[in-house]
Amino acid sequence: MIYDYTLKTGKGGELNLKDYTGKVILVVNTATGCGFTPQYAPIEQLYRDYHDKGLEIVDIPCNQFGGQAPGSDDDIHEFCTVHYNTTFPQMKKADVNGANELPLYTYLKSQKGFEGFQEHQYKALLEKMFSEADPDWASKPDIKWNFTKFIIDRQGNVVARFEPTADMADVEACVKALL
Repeated sequence: MIYDYTLKTGKGGELNLKDYTGKVILVVNTATGCGFTPQYAPIEQLYRDYHDKGLEIVDIPCNQFGGQAPGSDDDIHEFCTVHYNTTFPQMKKADVNGANELPLYTYLKSQKGFEGFQEHQYKALLEKMFSEADPDWASKPDIKWNFTKFIIDRQGNVVARFEPTADMADVEACVKALL
């Protein structure tokens, strides 16, 4: 259950996901130097539009994809607040795949695996890069890139996974339907 997990915040505290019981939660792995980094803006807009209605956002910076989240937790937080005026909680930088992945991500991936990239300007590039590295990449539930989003409903169920290529309007529609 999603409420069994605790995360370290970028400021050194702890976030117990049990505190979000009854809320809709968007969990996203982020990076500050990625082609998808501008998604911080619509994610922040979602937070501003729907936080009072029960949306929580859990931002987990991750440096596993192209080294695109360099710097300390403070550096990342400063970048996000200066460039995107983010106000949602930001966690400590962490891994989302592999031996050191957050247990939360082990759970999320077990609930919603990879189902393919949506049409996007980066779709062909991503598919080519992954297929060259691993012919079975598409059958694995691993997080493929920065800005993969999981949506959890008010009962704690993982109901959707959106790859970074997903239209943010689709993410918003999913969130709105659950609020």
